[in-house]
Amino acid sequence: MSRTVGPHTADPCPRCYAEAVREGTPLSVAGSDRVDEVGYACDRCAHTWIRQVADDVEVHDVVRVDLPEATLYGTAWQVEDDRVQVRGSGGTWVVWVERWRVIVY
Repeated sequence: MSRTVGPHTADPCPRCYAEAVREGTPLSVAGSDRVDEVGYACDRCAHTWIRQVADDVEVHDVVRVDLPEATLYGTAWQVEDDRVQVRGSGGTWVVWVERWRVIVY
């Protein structure tokens, strides 16, 4: 399972359901480099919301990765404290991404 959706997050705004949502912004705990939450803002209605960073990502989990240029779907191939290696179906691509960009499906 892999595909790209385009330059917006695959989840619509929870208020107006527009898909024109800005890329998430990592939010860290004060005095720490660890990112615990990701903040989002809707371009259409200016609604803001947050989601928790997944701390239970495991190898072989099906995941979504929100990147500035696209949203990718693939499988977690390697998992480290601050990043995850994601592989597209059939090994068509492999990319390391920051953990905060990964959403477990």
